[in-house]
Amino acid sequence: MVKTILSIFWNGEQRRLRAFWRLGLHIAFMMVLGLVFLVIPIVVVTVLVSVGRGAGLLPETFPGSISSAMNDLFLMGAELIVMVGAAWLAGLFIDRRRFADFGVHLNRNWWIDFAFGLALGAVLMGLIFVAEAGAGWITVTGTLQSPSSDPPLAASLPALSFGVAILSALLRFIGMGISEEFLSRGYHLKNLAEGLSFRPIGPKGAIILATLLSSSVFGVLHANNPNATLISTLNLILAGIFLALGYVLTGELAIPIGMHITWNFFQGNVFGFPVSGTQAGATFVAIDQGGNNLITGGNFGPEAGLIGIGAMILGGILTVLWVRIRYGRVDL
Repeated sequence: MVKTILSIFWNGEQRRLRAFWRLGLHIAFMMVLGLVFLVIPIVVVTVLVSVGRGAGLLPETFPGSISSAMNDLFLMGAELIVMVGAAWLAGLFIDRRRFADFGVHLNRNWWIDFAFGLALGAVLMGLIFVAEAGAGWITVTGTLQSPSSDPPLAASLPALSFGVAILSALLRFIGMGISEEFLSRGYHLKNLAEGLSFRPIGPKGAIILATLLSSSVFGVLHANNPNATLISTLNLILAGIFLALGYVLTGELAIPIGMHITWNFFQGNVFGFPVSGTQAGATFVAIDQGGNNLITGGNFGPEAGLIGIGAMILGGILTVLWVRIRYGRVDL
């Protein structure tokens, strides 16, 4: 009886907690790291600023003098520490696996696949821009635009230059690509697949089911984004499956991380589309969006439109072809 109860929590063959409990403790690690590296620093800074203003040591406008670029970089860094750090801690103390086994064996093949992912995200978003421009749904309103809403460091200083704003956006999307892929694919998908790999599902069936479940979580996590709809959430579930494809075919996060970075960066900061419902800030091409929202995605961006689905399908085909050429076979 005791052994049966323990088996609910403990996998005797693998000598570690079962997947469900590993996922739960991974969330606990994220909460602790989020408290330490995000919540506490924000609270401390807020209190210090309030005390400084009350004592007359800081001007009343001081919070507005903090550059949005610095704020973005802080949030990006904190998110990166939380997501990657939680995976590392869970792997070390719970999963009993090396950090590299989450999909970051940084060898020559990894970097070649990463370069393919970078190129794929850029090309797919470029095709979306060309298609919409050719259909007359896009009006270019400017180039090399830096957001005027970025608060200056002081009243006498100008807002962020275009170069600084673009670099800030690129770093933000690099951090986002790494952290979200570690969470949804590197940890969630891997552990779900291990936990679901029992008869009659089997290992391959478990990978497929885990991909659907982790992608659903990925879509729901974006459901509260600005301009989100039921359609945008369903499309982001499909985007999660698309991002997972390179991972389940290679066992590495190289293609998903690379593709995630350039898909977002080129979407928002090169071609001026909204990125998952938000405006990306500085952009090489500023546009006015027209056309049918069902096709273009409207204010949420291409990810919520049929054109985004088309790009994901094309990207999936190209990913399969890449893996077939590189590794000689396509298998989960």
